[in-house]
Amino acid sequence: MILTANDIKTKGISLVEKLIKKYNEVFITVRGKKKFVILPIEEYERLKEAELEKIIREAEEDYNQGRVIKESAEDHFKRIGI
Repeated sequence: MILTANDIKTKGISLVEKLIKKYNEVFITVRGKKKFVILPIEEYERLKEAELEKIIREAEEDYNQGRVIKESAEDHFKRIGI
């Protein structure tokens, strides 16, 4: 479902809640272009967890393939420019 920013301004969060229940996600447009998406918190948390699991799998694969650098924290910070 797509809403304009003006719809939210004039109709409020009650409209968003109604649409989330029906469509599970709502896109917000600004000047005719999709700019934001609203999701139920459970869906957002599920997506964040899936993202974290992917990062962990990639890190494990890097480790198993020997794509690691062993260094002190001080050397690491120097290498990345901190």
